[in-house]
Amino acid sequence: MAQKEEATQAEAAAAPASQNGEEDLDDLADPEKLKELIQLPPFEIVKGERLPVNFFKFQFRNVEYSSGRNKTFLCYVVEVQSKGGQVQASRGYLEDEHAAAHAEEAFFNSVLPAFDPALRYNVTWYVSSSPCAACADRIIKTLGKTKNLRLLILVGRLFMWEEPEIQAALRKLKEAGCRLRIMKPQDFEYVWQNFVEQEEGESKAFEPWEDIQENFLYYEDKLADILK
Repeated sequence: MAQKEEATQAEAAAAPASQNGEEDLDDLADPEKLKELIQLPPFEIVKGERLPVNFFKFQFRNVEYSSGRNKTFLCYVVEVQSKGGQVQASRGYLEDEHAAAHAEEAFFNSVLPAFDPALRYNVTWYVSSSPCAACADRIIKTLGKTKNLRLLILVGRLFMWEEPEIQAALRKLKEAGCRLRIMKPQDFEYVWQNFVEQEEGESKAFEPWEDIQENFLYYEDKLADILK
């Protein structure tokens, strides 16, 4: 998993330089090379069961200004209940690079691409930041046509919360029946225990960062103001 992520990041870092170079211009002039470039995806959605410790500590930290955090990490728990009351649960995580399909859309494309009307779906997301307007729209449409789906989204930070478009999208999510709240320190600890890689044979205790409670209260107030 780590090798795949390192390769993806290396390719992303190299992309701007190659896009302005002569080699790319030559590729565009060659029909076969152009076809290969068009067929290559702009990036790869990464899926797994547990994310690396350093990714969690950086990407999930509930800072006010999220400089450098250009990915969305989405940890999910899916509980599927049959009419007989039996529940099957699954969990994992997705990450994106804020290009093409975001993690929220990738969840519905790859984790739950279809819903059985005979079953009930309770889905919980623990996301590093709240959805953008486009992802909120996708979530709203999915909830609208899937009455047997209940979705709870817990977010570490609010994404571009000062933008009117984002505020409107968050309000529409609430109106569509999506439950949305800010991650408490206990929620970060839950993610640490259930979605973060641990040393073999031992589980390290979660160590909250200094301003975790203060930042939670900051974002909780902002979200309350937006949704009221």
